[in-house]
Amino acid sequence: MTPREAFEKMRDFWLTGTEHYIWAPDLVVETPFGVTKRIRGAENFREIARAGRAALPVTLTECTTIAIHDTIEPDVIVVEYELAGIVNATGERHSARFIGVLTVRNGKVVHWREYQDTARMAAAGVG
Repeated sequence: MTPREAFEKMRDFWLTGTEHYIWAPDLVVETPFGVTKRIRGAENFREIARAGRAALPVTLTECTTIAIHDTIEPDVIVVEYELAGIVNATGERHSARFIGVLTVRNGKVVHWREYQDTARMAAAGVG
């Protein structure tokens, strides 16, 4: 699996909740501006992601890819994207932009670093 293919599966997971088992056992997920700064291990990430998804006050409806940038490392891409959704309590539509750095080795995601638009997320009541 290429980094671009992995990102497509991640998008599907965000929108549908479908698990594609793309995570390497030694996965590292970082969100420097998020609540949880670093998560180590695929199983740990799955547990945190399931709980976070269940508690999310928004139903995600769209993920628009703005740009995908290749790097000098063939296993690494930088992705700009926007997530949009409906706030469950109010029915209002909100969106926020993100930048992610995705590394895939041996067909599995080994590292995901995501930079979030925390101001837009807070305005929507997320985060």
